[in-house]
Amino acid sequence: MSRIKIDFPERSIFSTQINVRVTDLNYGNHLGNDALLSILHEARIQFLRHFNYTELDIEGESLIMSDAAIQYISEAFYGDQLKIEIGVGDFTRAAFDIFYKVICEERIVAIAKTGMIFYNYEMKKVISIPDRFIDKIKQQ
Repeated sequence: MSRIKIDFPERSIFSTQINVRVTDLNYGNHLGNDALLSILHEARIQFLRHFNYTELDIEGESLIMSDAAIQYISEAFYGDQLKIEIGVGDFTRAAFDIFYKVICEERIVAIAKTGMIFYNYEMKKVISIPDRFIDKIKQQ
């Protein structure tokens, strides 16, 4: 069986720190896979906020997630402070990927990506990425 391999971009353009909460633990007493996806969502919201955006307002347009992939590398436990580095790439006419490197004390916990598509919720259709968004992100 082939394994997921995610290549993080050469550089990150944003980072944040999020602590592992007791509610993030699973029956193995370590960070659960569902909780990690939730932590990545929080990191994405902070990333967008850094650029004065929300998922529902990026230059007047919205985002919808098309896919998510996580490559687990090591465990994290209650109280661990996770540093999440974010990079972007794989731009197309309407979509791009957000990459996440989750680090705890110099040890990589996971590498992940979420595919994000620009989407008009009223018209229920995919739309083009606003040029101003691309310019802003690529200036970092």
